[in-house]
Amino acid sequence: MLKLAFLLIGAHAFRTRRYAVMVAGVVLMLVALAMAAGVSEGLTHAATLALGLVLSGGGAIALPMAAATAGVAARRFALARAVAALSAGGLLMAFPWVGGWTLALPLALILLADGANRLAAALVFRVRGWVYLVGLGAAEMATGAMLVTEWPWSAVRNLPVCIAIFIGLSGWLLLRLGMLLGDLEDEAAILNLPIFSSRGWYEHAPVLVGDDPAPVARHERPLTVRVWTPVASAAAPADRRVVIDRYVAAVDRNGTVSTGHSALELGSELYISHYPGVEMDRSSVDFVTALRSGAENNIPGRFLPDYATESAQWCPADARVDLWNYDRRRLLAFWAGYRQDSTYNLTNRNCSVVVAAALDAALEGRLATPHPWWRLLRLLMDPDLWAAALIRSRANAMSWTPGFVLDYAAALSRMVDRPSRSWSEGLESLRGWFKSAIRGRQASR
Repeated sequence: MLKLAFLLIGAHAFRTRRYAVMVAGVVLMLVALAMAAGVSEGLTHAATLALGLVLSGGGAIALPMAAATAGVAARRFALARAVAALSAGGLLMAFPWVGGWTLALPLALILLADGANRLAAALVFRVRGWVYLVGLGAAEMATGAMLVTEWPWSAVRNLPVCIAIFIGLSGWLLLRLGMLLGDLEDEAAILNLPIFSSRGWYEHAPVLVGDDPAPVARHERPLTVRVWTPVASAAAPADRRVVIDRYVAAVDRNGTVSTGHSALELGSELYISHYPGVEMDRSSVDFVTALRSGAENNIPGRFLPDYATESAQWCPADARVDLWNYDRRRLLAFWAGYRQDSTYNLTNRNCSVVVAAALDAALEGRLATPHPWWRLLRLLMDPDLWAAALIRSRANAMSWTPGFVLDYAAALSRMVDRPSRSWSEGLESLRGWFKSAIRGRQASR
């Protein structure tokens, strides 16, 4: 989450403030240590209250804006995300007046489910550093079990320890960021830092020579993300599995697996669409074997020239996201490096990996401001940042997929294209959405 926030604000905004970043990291780590040791109940309550305020504040801001989201499914997802943030923040702010189990049980279930998912993904995909991810998943499950069994302390005591771990890891990341920013050259993108290099997806992060042109807040033509979702691109899909069909793959009635596709378009100037050079056999058995991200699954790839050609050869994309606030120069620099190697890997160098990496390159520093700390605080209260960070975490543990790219691009567009979202506009949209929902329910009767 912090990595994505720093990416959007940009390295330049914090380079002269790197010592403050390091100090903030050390302070968070000390607070976490004090919470874990139970030094002060007042400190524990204050830290929990602060985290609750961030979550509930973000949910309160996002709730009216969710009603303005286009599309029924996207609107429901945005509303659910805002309500979840409000609920989580409210529960944290109610600590310790509510029972320990009221908070411990939901957190335990989340940790157990997330740890099991991370563990399974690491064993299947065998990404770089997969042994570490196995350990991380096991640690999450152990923490969840600790909350459920109330060992070694009661649920009231275990919960602050879990929050302390979250705060401590955030502090460690800030400390590392502050130290690394001092060694980052002015021409290099923040994506060149080691904390972004675990999967090797940013080897072509921009290194820009010469002065940047004057920043453009909104371009005349959009940067368009086009997505072919797995279920829409499968011929006669079999029984629907909503989550798997959207984020992983769909299987048709003949057993053929469709993973969908992602592409990025900037008018007629640039089209990023990475395909395998030869059609892959995607029967259910061979598909599982191909999920390994190692070099043994590398094959020659090819780049398609434009959307018109691609849609004519296959089918039109069934989803798109337009972004208007982007850095054209950084995007072109990234693509100039990436296209030098057409190697394709189903889980480590695929169509969605390049689109996600290109988005990150194009959006670096787009939320730069003379007051980066205030911007950082506002971002941390934005549920879209939490959602986008969660998607990045899932992709890093498995792979970028068209479904992940679609949701990630949508969250990014809301953050960078409308950084100063109006409460009055959002409340009016929420009021209109409720009125239309009531009218629709009455009409159905």
